[in-house]
Amino acid sequence: MIELVFDHEEMVATPAALRIQELQERVQRMQGTPATHALDTHTVFAGLLAMRTGSTYGVDSASLAMALMAGPSQAGAWAAVVGSRDFGIEAAAAAGVDLSRTILVPDPGDQWVEVTAALLDVLTVVVVKPAKQVSEGTAARLRARLRQRGATLIAWGEWPRCEARLSVVESSWMGVGRGHGHLAARRCTVAVQRGNAPARMREMWLPDESLRIRAIEPAVAAAPVTALRVG
Repeated sequence: MIELVFDHEEMVATPAALRIQELQERVQRMQGTPATHALDTHTVFAGLLAMRTGSTYGVDSASLAMALMAGPSQAGAWAAVVGSRDFGIEAAAAAGVDLSRTILVPDPGDQWVEVTAALLDVLTVVVVKPAKQVSEGTAARLRARLRQRGATLIAWGEWPRCEARLSVVESSWMGVGRGHGHLAARRCTVAVQRGNAPARMREMWLPDESLRIRAIEPAVAAAPVTALRVG
């Protein structure tokens, strides 16, 4: 994991030289990159959502941001998280995010838009938690950059004109008894909304007892037992 400390007009990487050459090579390869192409998407979203570059996806929680990051990250993509001081790196790693290819900018200050735009120039996936309400103009400028660079934006919070919005509509924690125990797993119902179409729902663990993100399979009803008369 690389953490960028934003100080006035400079971004300093710690450690500074970590994988810089790889990022530079990515910039050079971006010429001729298609405006949009399919991204590896976590299996928990199979049949529900297929991520593409050039798009913005809205989420209402860190868990959903990690779930969307995990697919591209496992496939070798670089990612970044901008504007979150308490992003759980251990939870992200358990969800499948490759921390060695993840950049954190916890406090970009008032320049969060500029920092986000700069990272979209060189990375595949950028998660941003806006410091304030996002205007239509700001969102439009970043959308144009996404298409130009072949990147994907995950907006943690309100964001105009997302390709899809993901939200946790029901949630319950497992593992806590009457005044004892510890939180072991979180069972959620997640809604995926595209435009004005009805939201599509899926139950999933965010995470399960092994800290993995996975879908909850529907219960299979037992077949009725038919009595046989003998004789």
